[in-house]
Amino acid sequence: MLDRTLEHEGEEPALSQGPTPTKVGFPPDGPEGISLVWLNRQKMVGKLDLQLPQVISVVQSAFSLVQIAATPKTVLPQLSEISFVLVSDRRIAWVHRKFMGDPTPTDVITFLHGEIVLSVETARREALERRIPLPEEVARYAVHGLLHLGGWTDFGSTAATMTAMQEKILQRALGGLC
Repeated sequence: MLDRTLEHEGEEPALSQGPTPTKVGFPPDGPEGISLVWLNRQKMVGKLDLQLPQVISVVQSAFSLVQIAATPKTVLPQLSEISFVLVSDRRIAWVHRKFMGDPTPTDVITFLHGEIVLSVETARREALERRIPLPEEVARYAVHGLLHLGGWTDFGSTAATMTAMQEKILQRALGGLC
């Protein structure tokens, strides 16, 4: 997966493998499962600020809603694992340049093979600017990535619909956790 590619490109080594992967069903309550794996590959934001267990809880709640909202273009049924890779701005800028030709940092990049790369530094800046908790912004990026796997796009005429769906799912999943 891309995460292993990043380590071979001279980026900082893994700091934490994160919690044990969590299985969630697809379709909801179905016998099949998709592992949600969290990998913290950054050291710019500390564990206390990141509150990863809280983020994971919100994203797990959101996942069933994303499954329901999936379009016919979804790749979710083809996946056995979804990796959320938390990185620095430097690392996401590298990914952005290598795979999309843009050398600037961005918030989230989703690969249809089931890897979602999230910039925790960007999330921290956005959370401060919007005056919301950092875990909420990180969860927002994760939900955004999941919606891409669910077949949604944020380009063209469906961008506003995807954003509205993202916020609706996030608010339902938050349920007072952040």
